[in-house]
Amino acid sequence: MDEFLIAMSLTIVEAREAADRLGEFDSVIDARSPGEFAEDYLPGALNWPVLDDGERRLVGTLYKQVSALHARKVGAALVARNVARHIEQAVSDKPREWRPLVYCWRGGQRSGSLAWFLSQIGFRTSQLAGGYKAFRNLVREDLERLPETFGFHVLAGRTGSGKTRLLQALRQQGAQVLDLEALACHRGSVLGGLPGQPQPPQKRFDTLLWQALRALDPARPVFVESESQKVGSVRVPDALILRMREHGRCTVVEMSEAARVELLLQEYGFFAADTERFCRLIDGLVELRGHETVQRWQRMARAGAWAEVFAEMMREHYDPLYLRSMDRNFRHLAQAPSLAVRDGGEASMQDAARELLQAS
Repeated sequence: MDEFLIAMSLTIVEAREAADRLGEFDSVIDARSPGEFAEDYLPGALNWPVLDDGERRLVGTLYKQVSALHARKVGAALVARNVARHIEQAVSDKPREWRPLVYCWRGGQRSGSLAWFLSQIGFRTSQLAGGYKAFRNLVREDLERLPETFGFHVLAGRTGSGKTRLLQALRQQGAQVLDLEALACHRGSVLGGLPGQPQPPQKRFDTLLWQALRALDPARPVFVESESQKVGSVRVPDALILRMREHGRCTVVEMSEAARVELLLQEYGFFAADTERFCRLIDGLVELRGHETVQRWQRMARAGAWAEVFAEMMREHYDPLYLRSMDRNFRHLAQAPSLAVRDGGEASMQDAARELLQAS
């Protein structure tokens, strides 16, 4: 086995085997361009582009408009310079025993070039056969397969009832939790974007979800919030949504309107420092609620009446929307048990989590 690992280019035929063996390598190196890397990458990967985005476009243009030979000549010079820079900047402190895994889009020339240089230095360098494309296919396949292996306990409840905080309390008490909003960096509503935290691209979200599912134990229940198919700009896989809705065990989280408004003031208080952003976002509700209603909410926000605007939005927009969605998607919700939560405070959430776990 050791001789096999020492080979210059370790051929990992199955992407699943590669995913299971990532922990064997000291570094996972992505040789693709920064633009490709930004969309998604293997867990823990570092980006050492052998061609940046502009260089990649240049080589591709030369290949199409001039000739393959000319493109390879130009590309080879660029790759050599870029690889040299990576070696100078990132390899000098690596010991003889350092074992990197290198990949590109399809496990071809880009990762092959970098792997060759590293192996010539003497490092036990491996190259991922099939590259990121094979890994992406694995992620897509697993996102169809994995959800049906879990028993989901779905937290339902109106906006502001503290479902996300309850998930956090459940995790603190040792329960298995799948927090889709945390993975998506979004709270799931028109106001759900998190300040300073852009959402991941769809491929990145898929990989983060794949990692989260692989870390769960199918023998134990998984607590999850009743999300829509889309969380902001990213889409939850059909298989997961179907498993939650058709086979999930629901609990309805209930909280008084006053407590819900207070929780929303805490969660969305940052809008007080950027009222116009809030007003721009709720422009998206005009089609559903009409100009007059939305303009009233905007006037209230500009006047600093945040408690009033959140209370109205709950009653007139979010609660009716929630009821229609839950009735449509969770057919057995009427028979689901309820869980009363006093407020959004830490003590209340911990008490509710203990009660829920005792009843599970």
